[in-house]
Amino acid sequence: MAQKILSQIDADGNATVMLNRPDVHNAFDPEMVEALSATLKKLESNDKVRAIVLMGAGKSFCAGADIEHMKKSAKASREQNVANARATAKMLQTLHQLEKPTIACIRGPVRGGGVGLVAACDIAVAERGATFRLSEVKLGIIPAMISPYVIAAMGARYAHRYMLSGEEFDSAEAYRIGLVHDICEEPDLNGMVGRLLASLYTSGPKAIVAVKKLIPEVAAAPLDDALVEMTAERIAQVRTTAEAQEGLTAFLEKRKAAWVTPASEMKKSKKR
Repeated sequence: MAQKILSQIDADGNATVMLNRPDVHNAFDPEMVEALSATLKKLESNDKVRAIVLMGAGKSFCAGADIEHMKKSAKASREQNVANARATAKMLQTLHQLEKPTIACIRGPVRGGGVGLVAACDIAVAERGATFRLSEVKLGIIPAMISPYVIAAMGARYAHRYMLSGEEFDSAEAYRIGLVHDICEEPDLNGMVGRLLASLYTSGPKAIVAVKKLIPEVAAAPLDDALVEMTAERIAQVRTTAEAQEGLTAFLEKRKAAWVTPASEMKKSKKR
């Protein structure tokens, strides 16, 4: 049986995670959810990994939850149904809260839970032919587990429209409402992802971790004295770290910071 999740790490620390059920448009069943969660956690703990790119095998990015499995859920107990749903919700949370930066590389149709995967990633880019649909209501169900990420990405107003109507929208609309950050022609997609990775790698690795923790804290907080104090304390703490001092010194000395050179280039320089 083919592996439902494929992953690899290249010499520069780019990790690629591929949803690998192309025969069912990469719909996820419990085994795939478990495999994706385990893969993400393993990559998270690998110091060689600098960023993670999520993509789908075949012609689709992801069709969401496996319909055949959901149909069978009627015969399961409430406890079994809750446990299964909790596993998927935890997988999405794991993806969203990874300390490594994540990029959704989107080709083809994205449906239901697949939209949740896109929204849970830090950055999402799509080829122009990609289409999106929050199709749960057409099946008589609701997009509950993905809702925190989708609503955060497109806002409550557009969530009302697309979660209620279940209508399909194209990549241009996904870009307009904030679900994806950029679109391009399909042959240019890998190059766009490569440029994003290169840009991420000029940023301090520990600064990236700190920013990923900062964003949800600030987004959920009122702009009051407590928030002002928290942000002041946070920058005061960070700018004294070794990474910050290296970055500031590198800027003043007009040179690249120590973390900028890709691992593959470092290997080449050692061979010379």
